[in-house]
Amino acid sequence: MVAAVSGRAGRQPAELLAGFAVLAGLAGLLAYAVLDKGRPHETGYRLNAGFTHIDGLSIGSDVRLAGITVGQVVDERVDPKTYAAQVAFTVRPDIKLPDDTAAIITSDSLLGGKYIALSPGGDDKMLAPGGTIGQTQGAISLEQLLSKFIFSVTDTLTKARQDKASQAAAPAPGGDAP
Repeated sequence: MVAAVSGRAGRQPAELLAGFAVLAGLAGLLAYAVLDKGRPHETGYRLNAGFTHIDGLSIGSDVRLAGITVGQVVDERVDPKTYAAQVAFTVRPDIKLPDDTAAIITSDSLLGGKYIALSPGGDDKMLAPGGTIGQTQGAISLEQLLSKFIFSVTDTLTKARQDKASQAAAPAPGGDAP
């Protein structure tokens, strides 16, 4: 019994050291994953675009061409002069876009995340790295669409009720003549 206890005590510092090394390695991997996730990887060249609304678009969001991811959003800011949202994004270096390309913020699904869809034009001149896309369409807010629909329906119903009430209150033609 004494031999078993003394043999076990000899291995304890080595096991403890190995356990700490494993924990340190896991902590390092976790820190790398957390820090690396928030930083967009810039591969390709940068382009810029200005939008009126970018609701739901965030840094790291996809940039797609024909449904294929070709880049990602790397910066968002507000232009203090125009109060428009300025978005910087990357595009793969093998993809050259015409100067009249349009950028549209759209969503994956009804409740999905937003991304920038690129729609190339037909111009012979190509966008240079750091260039700005002039034709843009901001994000369409589902809440705004629903509120417009609801107000449109209530206005139509209110007008129909008012028309019906005014027709009922109007005297019938030729009904009161002697």
